[in-house]
Amino acid sequence: MKTFFKAILNLFPRPILIRLSFIVRPILAVFLKGTNYTDPIDHKSFKTFLPYGYGKQRNNVLSPSTLSLERHRLLWLYLKNETDFFKSNYKVLHFAPEQAFYHRFKTLGNLDYTTIDLHSPLADIKADICNLPFADNSFDVILCNHVLEHIPNDIKAMQELYRVMKIGGWGIFQIPQDLKREYTYEDLSITDRKERAKIFGQYDHVRIYGLDYFNKLRSIGFKVVECDYTSTLTPDEIDKYRLAPGELIPVVYK
Repeated sequence: MKTFFKAILNLFPRPILIRLSFIVRPILAVFLKGTNYTDPIDHKSFKTFLPYGYGKQRNNVLSPSTLSLERHRLLWLYLKNETDFFKSNYKVLHFAPEQAFYHRFKTLGNLDYTTIDLHSPLADIKADICNLPFADNSFDVILCNHVLEHIPNDIKAMQELYRVMKIGGWGIFQIPQDLKREYTYEDLSITDRKERAKIFGQYDHVRIYGLDYFNKLRSIGFKVVECDYTSTLTPDEIDKYRLAPGELIPVVYK
């Protein structure tokens, strides 16, 4: 199964994968129904989750029902338990909207919700993160998760995120991060898909972020909280929800 899913991920572009998933997801959810693991987003339980990864596959991480990964379930729990995201009236900008969240956020009556991406079929607006078509101080909340590692000029992207966030606003900018690495490594001269996958973990990534990521955000002007939300959960909860222990959530404020 691991080899099959890896081949599918690397064969089809992400917009096509998104469309295909609407057909496959209900079948997988029925086939894998069980009691061992629970997706906190929809509260459905399964005997196992699916493997995932463009390069090295991670076992038991992809929810059959919402197609959420560890980072999505962690973010959902954080938003649900530690913020007023689901209650307060917010103008929200969501980059590269994830399927696990898209319809749920879209139907929340308290949110003025806008999605944006260059290629995603779920995006309301097609635009470059380095040149956003919004006025200064436009959004209360910005979600930009696993996007910046794709962007050659991530500093410019961060500056744009800061510009369009309202004063007093907040956001979450998750990235794949090597917590053992002090400094970010990037090499924009590497363009071969296989070489990028080997070095950066995915064919369309251009860097591996280290612990200096948070200071990069601070240098733009953001106040940053490095939130280890998994430290508030029990080992049983971490395993049941299939989370990555110690993953840090970058919560930013302007």
